[in-house]
Amino acid sequence: MSETPQRERERPSIDPEYDHRREDGIDETRVEELLSDYSLGRDDHENAPAFVIRPDDVQEVLTLLRGEAGFDHLSCITPQEYEDRYESLLHLTKYDQRQHEVTLIVQLPKGDPVCESAEPVFRTADWHEREAYDLVGIEYEGHPDLRRILLPDSWQGHPLSLDYDQDKPQLVRYAKHRNPLQEDHRDPESNTMLLNIGPHHPATHGVLHLKAILDGETVADVDPDVGYLHRCEEQMCQQGTYRHQIIPYSNRWDYTANLPNEWAVARAIEDIAGIEVPEYAQVLRTMATEFGRMLGHFLALGTFALDVYGEFTAIFQYAFRDREVVQDILEDLTGQRMMFYYFRLGGVCWDLPQPREEFIEKCRDFLDELPAKIDEYHDLIVTNEIFRLRTVDTGVIEPDVAKDYGCTGPVARGSGVDYDLRRDDPYGYYEHLDWDVVTRDGCDNHARVLCRMEEVEESAKIIQQCLDLLEEWPEDERTVQSNVPRTLKPDADVETYRAVESAKGELGIYIRSDGTNSPARFKIRSPCYHNLSALPEMAEGGYVPDLIASLGSLDIVLGSVDR
Repeated sequence: MSETPQRERERPSIDPEYDHRREDGIDETRVEELLSDYSLGRDDHENAPAFVIRPDDVQEVLTLLRGEAGFDHLSCITPQEYEDRYESLLHLTKYDQRQHEVTLIVQLPKGDPVCESAEPVFRTADWHEREAYDLVGIEYEGHPDLRRILLPDSWQGHPLSLDYDQDKPQLVRYAKHRNPLQEDHRDPESNTMLLNIGPHHPATHGVLHLKAILDGETVADVDPDVGYLHRCEEQMCQQGTYRHQIIPYSNRWDYTANLPNEWAVARAIEDIAGIEVPEYAQVLRTMATEFGRMLGHFLALGTFALDVYGEFTAIFQYAFRDREVVQDILEDLTGQRMMFYYFRLGGVCWDLPQPREEFIEKCRDFLDELPAKIDEYHDLIVTNEIFRLRTVDTGVIEPDVAKDYGCTGPVARGSGVDYDLRRDDPYGYYEHLDWDVVTRDGCDNHARVLCRMEEVEESAKIIQQCLDLLEEWPEDERTVQSNVPRTLKPDADVETYRAVESAKGELGIYIRSDGTNSPARFKIRSPCYHNLSALPEMAEGGYVPDLIASLGSLDIVLGSVDR
């Protein structure tokens, strides 16, 4: 086997138009001035400046930051309990300048953890705050519907509170579904009725229950009932060790495209521990993750065809044909077909399989055949009358509404929201490669499908450039992992929120360390959870078949929704 030449590699040039939104960070002085009348102190995090505010100033401060400083994305709310207080952390950023971040810290007394709701300012806070109430026990004054969301209504206690008794038996009520035509389900003055869709309906992509209110044949409202697959993943991660035990859990969240999950966890832990990742390992991470993105998008396309056609159509089978090839490639690379666990803190577990040339040729063969296969999908979908009738102008969500609900990924980009963390908050090797962010202005189910198809093509461009780099990389610089201590104990009270662009959107991780080898708090910001919260906006005014198509177009995975 010939040895790879030892020569300097050239990075692709970056189009200045491509990188035009990169910013060094926010103007902290400007934010300090805006919050001068509200800030009680500073407690900065690794990713952003943090300001302590009063519980009854939440709406005023959010309105100020949104209107005067452009912070239009409430990406996450993290609730947590200390020995002497509760905290509700609001992680804010901007859709058009992702590296502008600020964190608001609301400290609450131990005996009366009540905070003003953020929902009147950011609609996405609805589900954020219901989860915080459910799992930690913080109440949000002014919330329109503060009730449990992941656990049954009859559940006793809050699982992520410090005094929660895990051995306490739970009595969960069981009630048979009543006839929706009974008097207590029907108003004599109205034609509305309740229709239960799920929790075992095949169109729900997992265990999901939709409570749909119908006015005649029109959907008047829909309430997604989630939590059937909740496994308290955050608590499991808090009980695991940084070094080896947390990343494997992440493969179980979005199990259809899970390599980005591993990167989200690794990025957050590496941030609080100050771990550097070798350049070569960054290229391997980038390539592997884009193959993982393809896995998710092929599955999304195939199962969506199943949703709108109702049978195993050619689209479904073609999508799985191509997905299998990607799975073969990732099996060669990682040794696994589903729960990959390829990422390690400081890099990846190993280099390309040997012989290296064979693996690279296999990848390139797939990429060479991909354009013709994408053309097949376009022929099957774009010109298909049934597909267009089911998707065009259904499930519409306007850009401002998508932002208000915290939508990200193809769901937001299908509504023209130009937001992608790979470009806007660069990590890995993305900023050195030539590729484009795909957006469409249709705002409907059809636009979201086309977004995912075109993103497969962009992933192919990224992978091709990574293969070129990996093939030519000097042999003595192929370092796949930096030197990380066997037992990792970051300094106490270090906090960060880091996110990556998964196949579904922004997957974020908040971590607070306490000086031990496990996190004191581990919070998962799921893109599926927030995209699903927008379903009522998309479904209202449509028909039940449109509701099913809209749900499918969100491409949710209940392992990610419920965690």
